[in-house]
Amino acid sequence: MVYVPYVPTPYAVVRAMLKLANTNSQDIVYDLGCGDGRILLIAAKEFGVKRAVGIEKDPDRYKVALTRVREEGLENRVEIKLGDFFDENISDATVVTLFLLTSVNEMLKPKFERELKPGTRIVSHEFRIPGWRPEKVIDVRDENGLSHVVYLYVLGRHL
Repeated sequence: MVYVPYVPTPYAVVRAMLKLANTNSQDIVYDLGCGDGRILLIAAKEFGVKRAVGIEKDPDRYKVALTRVREEGLENRVEIKLGDFFDENISDATVVTLFLLTSVNEMLKPKFERELKPGTRIVSHEFRIPGWRPEKVIDVRDENGLSHVVYLYVLGRHL
């Protein structure tokens, strides 16, 4: 079983991730390990995505994310799934967001190459995808002035 400690992505970093991926109204965004759902909510409210899907295996965080989606009235565009993202089909994603560990990103590579279409954008907060070449790397300051690295990968141009 894969365990990644829960650390929420700061809001400034969320917006920078989605902007870096050129997220727009045609996109279907998947957040793997969605925590409280903040990336999905911002993708839907501020970037107007067609659909946003979060996968969270912790039942308590799943409930928090689900409640936030309902409070925002976004059930028609934001879906939260309780489960392991390794077991979920993500083939309709056009943008995938990650704040996992390098070792988990390494384990996800075969899934990405098997399920995602060329041109799919993968945006990772802080942790690289080993062996893949990022399209772009940016440094983002959060609300407290702390520095965060964000990596953008484009499937089909990642090697």
